[in-house]
Amino acid sequence: MDISQLSFVWHRGLQEIAAADWQRLAGRHPMLDYTFLRAFELSAAVDHQTGWIPYHLTVFAGAQLVAAAPCYIKTHSYGEYVFDWSWADAYDQAGGQYYPKLISAIPFSPVTGPRILVHPDCKSAAALADAMLTQMRQLCQAHALSGLHVLFPDASSANACAAADGLRRQGVQFRWENPGYADWEAFLAALSRDKRKKIRQERNKVAQQGVHCRVVSGHDVSPQELALFYQCYCHTYQRHGSTPYLSLAFFEQISHDMPAQFRLFIASQDGEDVAASLCVLGDDTLYGRYWGSLRDISCLHFELCYYQPQQFCISHGIRYFEGGAQGVHKLARGFTPYATCSYHWLSHPDFHQSVARFLAREANTMQDYVDELEERSPYKA
Repeated sequence: MDISQLSFVWHRGLQEIAAADWQRLAGRHPMLDYTFLRAFELSAAVDHQTGWIPYHLTVFAGAQLVAAAPCYIKTHSYGEYVFDWSWADAYDQAGGQYYPKLISAIPFSPVTGPRILVHPDCKSAAALADAMLTQMRQLCQAHALSGLHVLFPDASSANACAAADGLRRQGVQFRWENPGYADWEAFLAALSRDKRKKIRQERNKVAQQGVHCRVVSGHDVSPQELALFYQCYCHTYQRHGSTPYLSLAFFEQISHDMPAQFRLFIASQDGEDVAASLCVLGDDTLYGRYWGSLRDISCLHFELCYYQPQQFCISHGIRYFEGGAQGVHKLARGFTPYATCSYHWLSHPDFHQSVARFLAREANTMQDYVDELEERSPYKA
């Protein structure tokens, strides 16, 4: 493939890109699905008003779409889960303007996956990925954006970023793995005694409060159940003094357009639905995304956001469950740490070098943290 003969095109929304063409590049990751990303745009979760401005990159060989990247111009750092507020403060104090910036990510989703989407038949994938990253950096320079940030890339996209001399930032999340447990008791048997006891106590406490849980797939979710979930979701945000990122229209859209990937876990107490969590199902991974509760019920968060999804994975042969960003408390519930990363290019050369020095120091601290977490494994030696 002759890179010089390719056309690089920027789009102000997925509606400018054919859904079937995007899907051929995105593969089967549910949160790179055209309908999932488009739901953010259709529900106005990402637009000029929210500070997430869609600006997707595509690459064409003639009329054929051969590569793409989900990109957004950001006017803040909310909803990214790679925290660069201190960078923004330092940049502003030095007389610069940190925002806007360019990111390649899935909005509001700290989920690892492809970011440089290349057609599976492409024989020059590495050269094409490098050319795309060059286009992104050139856009930053041309439009006075402070830099490019590629968040939560998978191994292939991370390798492309590393080859393009991106500054690597290490992170850590917690994932639960199902090696093929026969049932819930088999999972508990693999844990150390104190962790097994703790989980049983927490689940018993929920049951003693008269709570019952059920799982509803997207095909079967009723409008009333979806409205209940959204009421719970908003209520929990409001209790913490913040505003929900997403509207009911977003959840209605993904429930309708991708029901096979939509799973709702609902808790009822004394016959009344009082809490719900929403997960997105991939080929081998269940992704825990959103939750909320109308009542203060002890240990209900653990039951609805961890134990019910874990039990679902065991019952359906799902290999992994990702419970969202951060949360060292997940260790006690059978989760183990795994590495995530992001890559960064700052447009100002001196600031780029300052961030490079900061990341070198942070990497040592992060590795010590990961080593400590691994020593606290919840499983039997």
